[in-house]
Amino acid sequence: MWHLVRLGIALIGFLGATMASAIETPQHTVVETHSDFELRRYAPQIVAEVEVESTFENASGLAFRLLADYIFGNNLSQKKMSMTAPVQQQASEKIAMTAPVAQQPTADTTVESSPNGKQRYRVNFFMPAEYTMETLPKPNNQSVTLRQIPERMIAVRRYRGGWSQERYRAEERRLLEALRTAGFTTKGTPIFNRYNSPFSLPLMRVNEVAIEVEPRS
Repeated sequence: MWHLVRLGIALIGFLGATMASAIETPQHTVVETHSDFELRRYAPQIVAEVEVESTFENASGLAFRLLADYIFGNNLSQKKMSMTAPVQQQASEKIAMTAPVAQQPTADTTVESSPNGKQRYRVNFFMPAEYTMETLPKPNNQSVTLRQIPERMIAVRRYRGGWSQERYRAEERRLLEALRTAGFTTKGTPIFNRYNSPFSLPLMRVNEVAIEVEPRS
């Protein structure tokens, strides 16, 4: 019961902070702006991450409770941390790969997918920039892991609306086609960024589809 109460508090806090635009987001620099996407260079980051087997629509909700539980004090130091945005969801890869965008498969073909539409997803929260791997409290729940992400170049397409897989796939196709046309090479599987609470109106939600790309010489 207490877990549900804490989750409700986390969601309300997430909604309020996001609407107030005061929530911390990952540090990045905009390198290029195109009509269909933005190219960003992200500084090194640390994420708290959970891997779940679920449908696209339900994966974030399943992982959110575990991640919110961690930052709200279920850790060895019993330390509470600030909420950040976005909540990031990405299909787990069988093998990490680099490929031309024209040959880049969607997440459905790079992961194990079951007949009921479920597959494995990584969902993460970015940790506040004040922390390092040494100073972050260790999770009590072994399902939650901490991971250091090095500096990387990310192509991002932002859009507003609901969180359906159909809408996400449409935006993903637009991003990959735009990258192919611009001559970029991608790395890994596409990423879905959510900036708002599930309680927010769909028309007000800010979302992004993103993918890592190789820097151009």
